[in-house]
Amino acid sequence: METFSLARRLAAVLALVIGLTTAVHAAEPFHGARASRDHYGAIFQIDSGSPGAIKKTLNNIENLLGDPRLKGKIRIELIANAQGFAVYVKNNGFEDRLKKLQAQGVILAQCANTLRELHIDRNDLYPFISVVPSGMGEITLRESEGWAYIHPTPPDSSM
Repeated sequence: METFSLARRLAAVLALVIGLTTAVHAAEPFHGARASRDHYGAIFQIDSGSPGAIKKTLNNIENLLGDPRLKGKIRIELIANAQGFAVYVKNNGFEDRLKKLQAQGVILAQCANTLRELHIDRNDLYPFISVVPSGMGEITLRESEGWAYIHPTPPDSSM
């Protein structure tokens, strides 16, 4: 009988300790993930040419650049392919934002396959845009280097 009583008391003490530990962890405020590495990379893909998709993608990049946890630790690339080439077309209204992003270190790249397949003249794009052989190759290489792949979903135009 005494063994049963001792076992019940130990179980009660264990439950109390677990409860206190859980309460302490629950009371700590959550501040998000911590940037524990020296550097991070993120490649954004844009394959839609709608103004909404372009704005959303550029906003996402600007937000990432503004995250205080990643200040001085983040490399970002924007790769355009398919209809996403519209982000780089001259006189599209995004030149100033693109130049500002580039000044902050963002790599602005266009898929050469898209230019060829859609018969787009390189001269129709801003001259400060880099061209890579393939958008999918660029994404593959960046991901193999440990970069995060981000493909913002175009906003719903019916909203």
